[in-house]
Amino acid sequence: MLDILGIALSLGLLIYLAYRGMSVLILAPVLALLAAAFAGAPLLATFTQIFMKAAGNFIALLFPLFLLGAVFGKMMEASGSAAAIAHRTTEWLGQSRAVLAIVLACALLTYGGVSLFVVAFAVFPIAMALFREAGVPKRLIPATIALGAFTFTMTALPGTPAIQNVIPMPFFGTTPFAAPGIGIIAGVVMLGTGLLWLGWREARARAAGEGFMAAEEPEATGPVRQAIRERAHGEGFDTAELPPLTAPQATDRPGFAVAVLPVILVVALNFAFLKLVIPALDTAYLAEPPYGPATLGSVKGMWAIIAALTASILAVWALNARRLMTPGKTLSDGANASVVPIFNTAALVGFGAVIAALPAFAVIRDAILGVAPGNPLISLSISVNVLAGITGSASGGMGIALQTLGDTYLEMGAAAGISPELLHRVTTIATGGLDALPHNGAVISLLTICGLSHRESYADIFVVAVLGPILALVVAILLGTVLGTF
Repeated sequence: MLDILGIALSLGLLIYLAYRGMSVLILAPVLALLAAAFAGAPLLATFTQIFMKAAGNFIALLFPLFLLGAVFGKMMEASGSAAAIAHRTTEWLGQSRAVLAIVLACALLTYGGVSLFVVAFAVFPIAMALFREAGVPKRLIPATIALGAFTFTMTALPGTPAIQNVIPMPFFGTTPFAAPGIGIIAGVVMLGTGLLWLGWREARARAAGEGFMAAEEPEATGPVRQAIRERAHGEGFDTAELPPLTAPQATDRPGFAVAVLPVILVVALNFAFLKLVIPALDTAYLAEPPYGPATLGSVKGMWAIIAALTASILAVWALNARRLMTPGKTLSDGANASVVPIFNTAALVGFGAVIAALPAFAVIRDAILGVAPGNPLISLSISVNVLAGITGSASGGMGIALQTLGDTYLEMGAAAGISPELLHRVTTIATGGLDALPHNGAVISLLTICGLSHRESYADIFVVAVLGPILALVVAILLGTVLGTF
């Protein structure tokens, strides 16, 4: 009982203190050692031999993807490409479809690998203008951005370079295109649920005579700037130099075709490298030191997305050479922005490894695995979603779950005839849901950017970013159970 109390106390403190703004780089090791102390484990050995090894292995596996993703997002932002895509999408759909326009603009950017924070800053000024013209309440802007940036493009759509779609690859030996049919259907459920809710909320507001109602437009200075810096902890946005919350002038932006080409390249090249280029390579050396023993199947997913992101970064640079006045600084800013997210996630993985090494965890593990023992998809989805909710981080919750139970679920899946591809897709979809509870750093930052409070806008975020993804997860589990991988 004392061991379990230590685990419960450490998890509770992790939630509370992270919400209060403390960095998980400090919280994760300290609270992991707190749990170890309750179990009577040797603290120094726990820290160096369990925590640090697990965190280091995670960084070794995924650092290139965090680095390249952050650099790509920064290049898209600095070149004006992100703003150009958002602006043109809203122009095409018009003010009568303000909500749909903003959702699709966010979705297009995040599916192409642009950071959700870059998307929020690029799209918010456009959303403000569009919602004001259309008479849509400003309080719906955060949920609209969340639907496009935090949900289906992050977890469900096949081929997305989002880190949530990449982390399962080394655990299950899969690719970003795992279980594409189930992913697409789950994505449609998330999008459809969110649009129906926001459409209903907009209609109710119009019926009640409620308009935009913006007394003041927030600026990225003073209290708002400071709040973002203090509260957007560990989510990957570089708050040292916040961009202004105003859309770039049209003359500063590339045309839509130039802006969207790198986004298309990310997904298209990822698929081409995965299916055509890499399988044609002579990779016999993988069976020999120092590269092996390894198989092509275990590395091709990682190689493909690394190559695709690298090529897309070069494409942004080449297409926007005259707009990127200081490309060296842009590359450096992107590289720097990758450090905090990967170390935060790695720290949470280390925390999970320590918890998994404690004797009491066997009781917790057996209870989790005992949920629907004939269908590991159910217990997998519950464990990932709950841990994402506890940590307030989709990638952090996934990292803990896979670090502690990934091999077990792979074995259970094989025994139940469930493919690794289906395990991958259910895992990614499960990260979206409880991760977007009120203490989530991305939720806090989005509300701060929009100048709104939890009381004003969180209920709508909860429906589109928590309930909608959980409904999609249920659909994915049902389809996977009945039809298998497709």
